[in-house]
Amino acid sequence: MFRNRMSTWSPFDELHREINQILESFNPVTNGGRMAGWLGTFPAVNIWEDGDALYAEAEIPGVRSEDLEMYAVGNELTIKGQRTARQGENLTYHRQERGAGEFTRIVTLPVEVDAEKVEANLCNGVLTITMPKAAAARARKITVKKA
Repeated sequence: MFRNRMSTWSPFDELHREINQILESFNPVTNGGRMAGWLGTFPAVNIWEDGDALYAEAEIPGVRSEDLEMYAVGNELTIKGQRTARQGENLTYHRQERGAGEFTRIVTLPVEVDAEKVEANLCNGVLTITMPKAAAARARKITVKKA
């Protein structure tokens, strides 16, 4: 990809992003201090953008909205929550593949967002987050004047 010399991009920006992605992949999903029984990071998250906002979807089946906390600071999104396992005196599990317990997922975003305007909606186990870009991160048209 071509980068203009006057751009604020540096090779370290990309390295920083890649290191964050690697470290995020080691974030264990725990179940009472043990691995929850699946590989990967929980919750699975998709992130995309348009001109004015970033959007994220996280799959969190079995998590209630009152068991979620979210934070948006600068260019980081944090999703914290808890999924409780079924419990009972006469309950015997024959297979337990879905993890239970507390989880935290921190995702580095490509641009800063306006934390005051972030909105989230939980529907059918999918958390949808709309994050308007911070004013400094939005592209703006510059008018060229004649000299």
